[in-house]
Amino acid sequence: MKRSPIIQAVLTCFMLLLSVPFKSQATELSELGLHVIPYPQEVETGVASFPVANQVTIAIDRNASAEDRFTAQQLVRSLKDEFGIDATVTTQVSRGAIILTRKGAEKRVGEEGYHLMVSADGISVRARGAAGLFYGTQTLLQLVIKDGNELIVPGLKINDWPDLKERAVHYDTKHHQDKAEYVRSYIRDMARFKINMIVWEWEDKLAYTSHPEIGAPGAFTVEEMQAFTRYARQYHIELVPLVQGLGHVSFILKWPQHAHLREIASSNWEFCPLKEGSYDLLFDLWEEAIKATPSSKYIHIGSDETYELALCNECKAKAGEIGKSGVYTLFTNRAAKHLKKFGREVMAWETPMGWEKSSSPAVGIVPDKNLVLTESYHYEDSEFNYAKKARSLGYKVFAYDPNPGIEHIFLPYYFKLRRGQRVEGSLEHSYNFLTSSTQSGVFDGVISTSWDDAGLHNQVWMLRFATAAAFSWNGNEPSLDEFRGSFFKSYYGAEAKDMEELFQLFNEGAYYYMWTLERNVWHHGTIGKTHLPDLPRGDALEYDPYWNKEYDDKVKESEEMATKMQRAMEIIKTNQNAEVRNPYDFEVFQSLASLVWHTTQTYKDLSEVEYTITQAHRSHFEDHERAFEHMEKAAAIVEKSLERRKTTFNDLVATWEKVRLPKGMSTDDKKYFFQQDRARHFAQRAPDMTYHILDEQHLDMEGYLEQLRGYMKYYKDSYLNGE
Repeated sequence: MKRSPIIQAVLTCFMLLLSVPFKSQATELSELGLHVIPYPQEVETGVASFPVANQVTIAIDRNASAEDRFTAQQLVRSLKDEFGIDATVTTQVSRGAIILTRKGAEKRVGEEGYHLMVSADGISVRARGAAGLFYGTQTLLQLVIKDGNELIVPGLKINDWPDLKERAVHYDTKHHQDKAEYVRSYIRDMARFKINMIVWEWEDKLAYTSHPEIGAPGAFTVEEMQAFTRYARQYHIELVPLVQGLGHVSFILKWPQHAHLREIASSNWEFCPLKEGSYDLLFDLWEEAIKATPSSKYIHIGSDETYELALCNECKAKAGEIGKSGVYTLFTNRAAKHLKKFGREVMAWETPMGWEKSSSPAVGIVPDKNLVLTESYHYEDSEFNYAKKARSLGYKVFAYDPNPGIEHIFLPYYFKLRRGQRVEGSLEHSYNFLTSSTQSGVFDGVISTSWDDAGLHNQVWMLRFATAAAFSWNGNEPSLDEFRGSFFKSYYGAEAKDMEELFQLFNEGAYYYMWTLERNVWHHGTIGKTHLPDLPRGDALEYDPYWNKEYDDKVKESEEMATKMQRAMEIIKTNQNAEVRNPYDFEVFQSLASLVWHTTQTYKDLSEVEYTITQAHRSHFEDHERAFEHMEKAAAIVEKSLERRKTTFNDLVATWEKVRLPKGMSTDDKKYFFQQDRARHFAQRAPDMTYHILDEQHLDMEGYLEQLRGYMKYYKDSYLNGE
């Protein structure tokens, strides 16, 4: 059948369209050099760009509120700090001005949404609410790019609003305390990503006046926490205090005067929910937390991982009547009833309908409707039916983006290791969960956790926090690949190089570090434990040459990882020389690369020590002096290894303590009280930062060196002094 020319032309055009790769809006923006996080809901490109002069005017409404004036002044500071642009604030609108106004915004964008328009004549940000106006300026700052020697903002129109009303990240400082300026910078970083809630798990980092023993030395006072709360409010962030109740309370129950409140005497991990004193103490702490966070809407009482729940005789009997979940619910209901008096909604790590689907479900009791459900590691299906049921019963439910993992030194962003196989990394997992939950319409908000179990530096969580921010604001765009690329350019600047490769190298380095020496023994028994080479002994310099046979695979792996960490250091140095944004991150990255590299060299050292002792053994029968020289070389290898460990560790501590107080520090007024708990957190193995090198200390290379020197003295006295 012969087609008409018109039909043929239409079919040809259609086929050509099919052959053209689809470009998302995010791709179009990235091709313009724009990397916006979170990605806006609606973007239209194509109009003329706005050339940014060295001096610009920011025009605000004549009756602008204090919040809007703060937004304008923050924009002034950011333009100066980030781009060297001088800006002044006025109420007079002129050509070429940046206009910030509450007029003309559509109702559909809500209180946090905004319209942003860029043309050759100027820029306007229009919003209905103070938060929306602020968020519009945060997007604007991400639109300023270099065009040759000039700065421009590409011409476009943006209509933007969040998919979820409450977008929370979890800030866990249980095993460290950041300095005040770092807390403020962290708040600013989260505001740039349009996060509007920080759930701060501070445990003993508040100086409780009602129970002063519980607050750690140097803990923030109530007045300091109040100041942080007011500071965060300026950036449209609510600080939610998380003071653990029921479980996770070793920071309280380690103290002898409170030990009688334990569920079982041998564990400081958990309160007994049937003891009146448990509530007397917790109510005191929670009331101080409320006082420390004025005007906040929520308080979080934690209460997860209740390993000892219903183990005491009284609780066991009660669980026989109402189920273990019923005993748990008794506790949360008592807490909710009390805290409602202070105008707070009560968050807890409780699963939607968990009181029904538990292995020991609640009988005759349900959670208080004031309880906000903030946890579920595994939602039952893609339709979130339990979450829907809980909401139908009147509960608020937050989507729970679970912790990426408890891997050491870095997060498993790109892959996780399970039984030796690489599986989905935390980035992909979060992306899949957040996009589906954000678009489901089921949840009131989202919370992404950052458990400090492994003692990671908070800066390595920034990609995690940005992921939560991006896809709780917009569950539709961009793709995960587009987002990763945008994050590295947005957060570290257009000059940043090879950041994906660096993060992948650290993902590998984290697993290498975790599975060396005894580090993974802490969680998984004797897997991966390393021993020292055999020492020489006897009259004939005898030894057992087992080490290089036993650890051959680990030595080869160490050689490969050493090369990878050297590459990581090259990337770090390149970016430091390029003067990228957030330069402190690269100091932290350097400390991590050095720590992993030092571990690789430790295995190399131990291998060389055994080979050197082998040479000493062989030389013994030919030349005693040469045998002794080989032993001296072995001792020098150990000495050098110990000195490298000291330097590496001290450099790491110095870097991290630029932004945090010394871990486990004591003051003239108060001594830090350390006691381990049953959770066996990697970072809680030691009161100070030595948790990073504790396994090397257990290896006892110092003792090995001392014994080696002792044998060398014997050998010298026996074979050299008399010759």
